[in-house]
This record gives sequence, structure tokens and C-alpha cells, in this order.
Amino acid sequence: MGFQDTPEEWQVTATATPFTGNKTSVRTDDVVMPDGSVHSRDYQVHPGSVAVLALDEDGRVLVLRQYRHPVRHKLWEIPAGLLDVPGENPLHAAQRELYEEAHVKAEDWRVLADVYPTPGGCDEAVRIFLARDLSEAEGERFEVAEEEADMELARVPLQELVRGVLAGDLHNNCLVVGVLSLTAVLAGDGVDSLRPAQAPWPARPFEV
Repeated sequence: MGFQDTPEEWQVTATATPFTGNKTSVRTDDVVMPDGSVHSRDYQVHPGSVAVLALDEDGRVLVLRQYRHPVRHKLWEIPAGLLDVPGENPLHAAQRELYEEAHVKAEDWRVLADVYPTPGGCDEAVRIFLARDLSEAEGERFEVAEEEADMELARVPLQELVRGVLAGDLHNNCLVVGVLSLTAVLAGDGVDSLRPAQAPWPARPFEV
């Protein structure tokens, strides 16, 4: 069978939401441990996200540089965004983010990886897509604001990003997982071995 993560839910005897924000909230659960003791666990409740590793015909990855206030850094990232609507199809959300952040569309979509970025403190689930056969999107560019108003756009060779990750120069979770996963795929069974873009996602169920 190999190694795989399995769903499990320990008993919760009480729950509270001490903070509710614009997009996320904080929840406190009293959880029964295997020895019968009960302990409080605080975590962020998150709608989920999608990210897009967009690879062009020259083997370059589309990346964005954006200010992230919690870590006080400008990070190179791949296009990404929240699942704004409960049950939203993640492929549609990914296509929207690629259009809004890079004004690019793609003809070929695959699921590259599904991850829980910080499972010890947040229930966020992220689906990372591989997008290929890129072209300029039609219509007007999306009007950016706030942190995105200062965003930079570049296309960088995949192996240059891999070197940056291993050197400790690049830190964004989705970029790190995306470029290393794609490198493994290209060195192994190839892109055709990846799951289809509409593959089920138990962490964030959706309708096709």
C-alpha cells in the first residue's frame, strides 16, 4: 500500500471562536488525547487556496515578487489565491488567479501537489496546479491594489529556481513545493503521470 495520510478526528469536548477576521478566523478546540486527558488547541480556520506553477515553452516558470507583511519580506512566489466561495472548483479559481495576477491563460492543466502548509496551526489546504501551453489572456488587465500594486513579474528557468530553493534564497511554500515536485516529475514518470486537473480533493470537496 505504501505510505499515505489518513483522515482521523479525535473527540472535541468544547469549541470556541475567539477571533473572526475578514477571510479567516481562530478557533479553540478542547481535544481528548489518547491517554484520556483534554487539552486546548488553537488554530486558524482557512477557506483553502490554489497555486499555479505556470511553465512556458522555454522551460521557464512564471513568478511574482510580492511583499508579505507577517514575515517582513518580499517573496518570489507562483500565482496563488484563496478559494473565495465554499465548494468553488479549484481549477476555475486557479485559472482566475493566473489571469488576474499575470494576465496569462493556459491550455494544459494538471494537479501537481496537494499540501497542508502549516497543519500544526492552520487547517489551510492548498492545491498546486501545473499549467502549460501559456499565452497572453484576452481583455483588459485586472486592476491590482494593496500589496499587489507593487508586484513584479518574471519568467525564470526551472533549474534556477531549484538552485535558489536549495541555497535558502527562496522561501515561499507553494513555489518550493511546486518547483521541486515538477523537477521530480520531469526526472521520473513525466507530466502525463500527473493527476488530471479535475481530480478529487477530499480536503476541499467541489463540484466539477
